Amino acid sequence: MRKHLILVVDDEPPIVRLVKAKLRVDGYEVLTATRGGEALAIVNQESPDLVVLDVMMPDMDGFETLRRIRQQSTVPVVMLTARGSDMDKLKGLQSGADDYITKPFNPDELEARIAAILRRTAGVHQPESEAVLHYPGLVIDLERKIVTADGEEVRLSRTEWDLLSQLAGNAGRVMMHTELLSRIWGPEYRNETQYLRTWVSRLRAKLEPKDGSFTLITTYPGMGYRFESPATT
Repeated sequence: MRKHLILVVDDEPPIVRLVKAKLRVDGYEVLTATRGGEALAIVNQESPDLVVLDVMMPDMDGFETLRRIRQQSTVPVVMLTARGSDMDKLKGLQSGADDYITKPFNPDELEARIAAILRRTAGVHQPESEAVLHYPGLVIDLERKIVTADGEEVRLSRTEWDLLSQLAGNAGRVMMHTELLSRIWGPEYRNETQYLRTWVSRLRAKLEPKDGSFTLITTYPGMGYRFESPATT
C-alpha cells in the first residue's frame, strides 16, 4: 500500500524536525520546504496528499501561499502556526485551509487530525440522491462533482464539496450539526459547531445569489441545516 506523502512547510528547523520525525514514525512519507515559493513548486511537481503549512515565513506568508495553492490544487492543507487569534483562524479557514492548529501543539493531535482528513478525502460517504439538482441559475451535478452558476463553473475546495454533497444529497431534510461534523470531519469533530458554521458560510457565499432572491441553505438554530429541495421539472 502506498504511503501518504505529506509536505511540511515551516522556516523553523526544530518544528520541521519534530513534525517530520513524528509523521515518519507513523508511516508517512515526508517532504519539507522553508518558503512559500518552494512549497508551491513541490505541490505542483510532487502532488502531496496533504500540506502542513506555517503562517509566518519569509518572502511569502502562509496565507498567501495557501491562496496560491488553491489556485492550482485542492490538496488538503493544515495550518500549523503560532498565530492563534480567532481572526487568524477564521482567515485561514476562509482561505481554504482544512484545519487550523496553533503552536505549541501536541504532535499526537497533529497526526490524528491529519489522519482524519486523509480518511475523509479517501472517500466520504456519499448519500444516494438525484444525480443532477436544478435551482434558479444553479445546477449541481453530484455524480460528476460539477457546480455551475449562471453557466459558469463554481470552484469548490475538497471540503466545500464534501459538505455540499452531504447537504444537497439530503435536500429537503434537516441535517444535524453532529451528523454533518461526524460524516465529513470524523467523530472527534462532532461538537465543533463554529467550525461547521464557517464552512457553511463559505458555501453560501459561493452558491447563493448575491441579491438574496432565494435561500439555498436554511439554518435551524441549535439543530443543523436544511438544503432546499431542487426545482421540479
